[in-house]
Amino acid sequence: MIVMGGIVGSGIFINPSVVARQVHTPFLILGAWLAGGAVAVAGAFVYAELAARRPEVGGQYAYLRDAYHPSVAFLYGWALLLIVQSGGMAAVAATFARYAVELTGVAMSPTALAVITLLALTIINCLGVRSGSNTQTILMLLKLTAIIMLIFFGAVTAGKRQPATGNESFDLLKFGAAMTPVMFAYGGWQTASFVAGEMREPRRDLPRGLLIGVCGVILLYALVNFACLRALGAGGLAATKTPASEVMRLALGPRGAALIAVGIAVSTLGFLSQSMLTAPRVYFAMAEDGLFFRQVARLDARTRAPVAAIALQGALAAVIAVSGTYEQILNYVVSVDFIWFGLTAASLFVFRSHLQARGKDVDESDAVGDSRVGFRVPGHPFTTALFVAACALIVAATIYKYPSNSAVGLGLLASGIPVYFLWRGRRT
Repeated sequence: MIVMGGIVGSGIFINPSVVARQVHTPFLILGAWLAGGAVAVAGAFVYAELAARRPEVGGQYAYLRDAYHPSVAFLYGWALLLIVQSGGMAAVAATFARYAVELTGVAMSPTALAVITLLALTIINCLGVRSGSNTQTILMLLKLTAIIMLIFFGAVTAGKRQPATGNESFDLLKFGAAMTPVMFAYGGWQTASFVAGEMREPRRDLPRGLLIGVCGVILLYALVNFACLRALGAGGLAATKTPASEVMRLALGPRGAALIAVGIAVSTLGFLSQSMLTAPRVYFAMAEDGLFFRQVARLDARTRAPVAAIALQGALAAVIAVSGTYEQILNYVVSVDFIWFGLTAASLFVFRSHLQARGKDVDESDAVGDSRVGFRVPGHPFTTALFVAACALIVAATIYKYPSNSAVGLGLLASGIPVYFLWRGRRT
């Protein structure tokens, strides 16, 4: 549940129309989602082996720290806090607010409602980890129900389809730009690694959970896009900003739109709640390494929740929600996020080369202890290299298509360099 819960948020309900505005035929639209799924599977393979080798709190942060340098890991944590996680949460909260306002007709701006939602979930998660985890399971089951409902009614509904528009020839950079919203929707499989240090059998359970969860999401996403295309057509899908509501409105009228709005609201709340539970473990690891505020490394004595880390992330997400629109946010999130995906995948080459240089078998764990790695990436080094190349293509295409928004994300990332030296100076 933690893998699928970390992936499935608002993206699959909104981004099919964003993709359709970039590539204009059903073949290319479905192709973008399947290509994104292939990238996600390759990434899950890499993260599964890394998690089996180094089952530590902080996950991706620990891989980057041990493979490269603490400064690289710090910049990742900095990007996660200022851009990737908080920005992703802001985008999802904006989606929740858009549908909630449409559903209830409340006289409130979507931005204000997004901020209130983020602050409320921050408070709830500060009250305890166990209650948040139980809530996650319930919300995940409800969001799966909403997705299955959308797939069924979309598949049996044939609306007045608008024809595909635009040039049908394949353009690599345009296809790469279409991958930006696709990969935003697929993003999140890595969050399971953040809590690897708290699992009983991380070398066995985390790789299995990653692969099953990612493959399950690919199937759901492909079926959702098929259903949207059947109901709306490629042109109709590109013309709407709320494809899920449009499909359900065609199938069941206003009641259908209201019903899926409730499902989307539940889905976004589940994603936001899980983000509050997992990402603060990275900031916790940073603080333990002396690279962040010491208070962030403290757990509440009663609830064991990292209250300071959760509060900090919630506040930043609220600020980002006020500052930009949905598509602006996802553009600068993806442009930065996939830099770190690529670097993390490349760290597998570093760990394996270290083992070989010490005359050890690549199956042997280089983490503390003498247990052996329970999972290896199939087809390594070729599949790993392809994932790194795919990350580079997505980053390049996003920067090419959205230079201003990408510059914001890269500028925020670069701002962490002087901050790292400041923290290192304080520690020494």
